[in-house]
Amino acid sequence: MATLSDVARRAGVSPATASRVINGSSKPVTEELRERVLRAVTELQYVPNAHAQLLARSHRGAVGVIVHDVSDPYFSEITRGLQRVATDQGRLLMICNSYRDPERELEYVELLRGQQVAAIILAGSGYHDADFTRLLNGKLAAYEATGGRVAVIGRHEHSGDAVMPDNRGGGELLGQELCRLGHERIGVVAGPRVLTTITDRLAGLRAALADHGRELPEHRIRYADFDRDGGAEATAALLDAEPDLTAIAALNDSMAIGALALLRARAVPVPRQVSVFGFDDMPIAADVTPALTTVRLPLVEMGARAMALALDPGAAGPRVESLSAELVRRDSAGAAPR
Repeated sequence: MATLSDVARRAGVSPATASRVINGSSKPVTEELRERVLRAVTELQYVPNAHAQLLARSHRGAVGVIVHDVSDPYFSEITRGLQRVATDQGRLLMICNSYRDPERELEYVELLRGQQVAAIILAGSGYHDADFTRLLNGKLAAYEATGGRVAVIGRHEHSGDAVMPDNRGGGELLGQELCRLGHERIGVVAGPRVLTTITDRLAGLRAALADHGRELPEHRIRYADFDRDGGAEATAALLDAEPDLTAIAALNDSMAIGALALLRARAVPVPRQVSVFGFDDMPIAADVTPALTTVRLPLVEMGARAMALALDPGAAGPRVESLSAELVRRDSAGAAPR
């Protein structure tokens, strides 16, 4: 494999000159020398050492993104927005899956710091864990002190730049729609109890129900994994305990699709007997049968705005951008049966 010294000898220049051409240095090099170096690179099929380039450059070219699970459609859509802005600015995106493991999240922050990325973006809910939050904020503050930038999506606990979807407002929209349709016997399929996003969505839902004189008792809430199987299992548990429920409100679309699958397996007609509601409006929500009534969050825009904040060093202080939710009515929800 050819080395930088080989390229310099072939081009008849010093290794320093060859390095400046290859690494895109701002120091002037004549066009004739540049052409000789690039011709030598082609002839020798020279491949630069990425780590050495990173150390040599005066700017950081990569951005690290920590998501809970990029295979989750929620994070896939956010990643689309992140990637769009990163590509437009010529940045490499490094994606890390934490799988909702706080310890792994801390490890990734350290790993990305070691890689000298230009920015770290944390996409996904925070945790109800004061010790973890303190440790994470300490690591992020140390990274920012070296010139790195941080942006978060959907987290309250970090004081830096943030994009905040209106999870509580979305929960209120969901509760208002349940009341409008006359539902009183409502089961809720929630995600993991430790996630702040779940707390926010539940708080909004409860507030809307209270405005209409209705309560959401704890026994009608099932906490489960934030995926299709978790939704199906939680729905089964709710219906086994109370077969006369008229609505299932799932706090993300993947769990709602699991609820639809469970109801279909039990030959329960949707929405004639039980209505199903989701949250997020991921792309497949419009394509399942029946199409899913859900709360829409602008997922791609959330990612794009977070990346724009992370790559914009102009602000003197932390910036918070709030994005609203909206209700999308489709075929999976109807009036409560009499």
